[in-house]
Amino acid sequence: MSYMYWAMIGLLAGALAKLIMPGKDPGGIIITMLIGLAGAYVGGLLGKLAGIEASSTIGNLGIATAGALVLLFMFRVIKGRKISGE
Repeated sequence: MSYMYWAMIGLLAGALAKLIMPGKDPGGIIITMLIGLAGAYVGGLLGKLAGIEASSTIGNLGIATAGALVLLFMFRVIKGRKISGE
């Protein structure tokens, strides 16, 4: 059941991140879920460094969304760079 829980949190976090930071981003529902899952991991690491720990579903969703926002921002920064010679 925990895999299904994290898949749903990932999907919601990815969708919220895309709503908060609108723009042209990759993928459909699967990519959105993967961004949210990776965001949960990144958000968890950043939360531990900051001394923040979530003990509820809303807290987990918030941390996952924050991590997904960081990943979307990094994607846009990297995508925005042009490689010389193209």
